[in-house]
Amino acid sequence: MTIEPMTLHKQDLIAHIRHQTALANRNNVTRTQAYLEFYLEHKEIHWALLAHLVSRNGGWNMTDLKGEWLPLLMDEHAIQPFFWFLERSNWLIFQDAYPQLLLYKEMKQTGVDLTSLLGPLGVSIFMHSYWKEFLTNQDSSRLTRALIVNEQQYIEQRVVRKPFTLNRIFSTFAFFAQSVLSLSQVLFPYKAHPTDRRISLTGLNVEHFPEVTERIMLGKTLYKLLFDDPSRLEKIVAFAKRIPHTGSRADYWPHLFTPRKNKLSFNPDYQWRVDGQNLREGTSKLYSPTLLSVWENIGHAPADGVDWYRHEKWNSMVSEEIVDMSPIDNDSYARTLQWMEYGVKWVTTLT
Repeated sequence: MTIEPMTLHKQDLIAHIRHQTALANRNNVTRTQAYLEFYLEHKEIHWALLAHLVSRNGGWNMTDLKGEWLPLLMDEHAIQPFFWFLERSNWLIFQDAYPQLLLYKEMKQTGVDLTSLLGPLGVSIFMHSYWKEFLTNQDSSRLTRALIVNEQQYIEQRVVRKPFTLNRIFSTFAFFAQSVLSLSQVLFPYKAHPTDRRISLTGLNVEHFPEVTERIMLGKTLYKLLFDDPSRLEKIVAFAKRIPHTGSRADYWPHLFTPRKNKLSFNPDYQWRVDGQNLREGTSKLYSPTLLSVWENIGHAPADGVDWYRHEKWNSMVSEEIVDMSPIDNDSYARTLQWMEYGVKWVTTLT
């Protein structure tokens, strides 16, 4: 049987997309950079910028597990499952979403509708109509909201509802403590004014993470927060371009954090360090390592091929109005750090 040239081209394209995705999906640093590079080339795909910034936060959460405070609250048996959960979620979303972005890039360059390849790439049938719509109407907002719904559903059964996650992550004291202390946050750094010495922050607290509808609502609210203010958006993009993502919280607050260990780090007799948005006089910076210095690349089992889409109700979530949430600013983030320090001091005093 003769294979048509177009069929061969499509097979080669699918293989190329899978190869490029695997190269960029080695770790949180590489995938975070890939999202940003794609957005800068295709700014109509708003989701890519949102994904870049959320992935930055994922990296900061990963390095927190090896940083100044969490090792004082969690033993290694608790730290490893938390890293797996963060890394697996980050990896899965990228390996599902990035092929969609690369396929769009090909369609944009060639002017050919290749949405029929979404299925062979393993993309849920849920996304097919939204990509077709986008090729016609270029509605960036609607596509972004659809991708938010899709990616949160994609990890729902593959990570969030796994017995390992429910028993080793969400049911633990560490997860409870993070929720109570508002440690789970998504931050968007930027310079409010060109002459500012320090970076400003906006973002949201992450609450009720195990609930898929709450994660979808959070994603849509973050998207609104990111794109509703054009002036701030420009400054957030400028930060993302200027400051490479390393995983260290020193990326945005170098006056408080350092990627280098200091002699006070991991000292059982913990000393107070944080005073509002500043360090106490005479104390050293908080240790926040780079991701590649504390976590090695890990291999991942392939995602199963079961399509999550079973009910049309999820289409309504694409258009559903969001609930306004109070954004984080520099002061509220500083208060979070102080609450964390109180918790660390209390635990280390007990032990």
